[in-house]
Amino acid sequence: MNGTGDGFLSFVLVGIPGLEHLYFWISIPFHFLYILTVFANCTLIFIIRSDASLQTPMHAFLAMLAMADLCLSFSTLPTVLGVFWFHSLELPSTACLVQMYLIHSFSVMESSTLLAMAYDRFVAICNPLRYSSIFTNSLITKIGLVTVTRGLVLLLPIPVLLSGSTPCKSMVLSHAFCLHPDVTRLLCSAYKTTNVYSIFAVLSTMGLDALLIILSYVLILKAVCHFGSMTERWKALHTCVCHICVVLLFYMPMISLSIIHRYGAYLPQNIHVPMAYLHFLLPPALNPIIYGIKTRPIHRRIVQKIRRLTTGIEVSTYE
Repeated sequence: MNGTGDGFLSFVLVGIPGLEHLYFWISIPFHFLYILTVFANCTLIFIIRSDASLQTPMHAFLAMLAMADLCLSFSTLPTVLGVFWFHSLELPSTACLVQMYLIHSFSVMESSTLLAMAYDRFVAICNPLRYSSIFTNSLITKIGLVTVTRGLVLLLPIPVLLSGSTPCKSMVLSHAFCLHPDVTRLLCSAYKTTNVYSIFAVLSTMGLDALLIILSYVLILKAVCHFGSMTERWKALHTCVCHICVVLLFYMPMISLSIIHRYGAYLPQNIHVPMAYLHFLLPPALNPIIYGIKTRPIHRRIVQKIRRLTTGIEVSTYE
């Protein structure tokens, strides 16, 4: 029994409707993505922490992004693998609300980190002479604390408001993890209150972050247009390529998923489900790869580590 008149006991998770007999095989790419996420992000953090030449503000923010990616992946891992491995479909209401809170909190932290990285690029290109005086260790620490606090505090009222709600529909979710729009549509008594606050929370976090990131790149493009040569312009813009790719990889699926949840109630499940998995599984796995390949100092250190492990020969950092 999933719900009663006095409250609800558990939610029912959904993997991929109609493909239950293929869950074992479907789980293989999911396992690969989780393993890749852990390995790639841990490698990135290790490289940054162990190399003195990478102790810069940009790389500090990159380490923060890797941590947020790891936490976001671990928040979806238990239920995704539970559904596809063990066909464990029921999730207690408290566990569902905790997972929902963690997923959205870590998403806000990742969005905040992307904004900090955009500010880093803005200062580096538009005001390079003051870069070192602006991005001090104290400022970076404060940005990190604000990023974590913002994600944890602003999202906390949502699971609290939902915890005392009663269901008005079958407690069947749309995914193998708990998302706020998905949970709220099943709890009519909390819909108005939490919907208003959730809109405020989204607009004041990821919505504001997206606008500020766009503004930063408008100012960057304006500054780059005043550079003397095409070579200087390309070098300046090239330092932003990785960040732009990661921003698009994070925001585009998220915006699409939000629109589908709010206005696409009559769309088939085979549109809802892939978009959710795309948003929460791909970026954490691809972000470190994008930076590892496109950021020359990190790419060089990774190659050196691989050569050292395979040949046992110390590779010069000046090659």
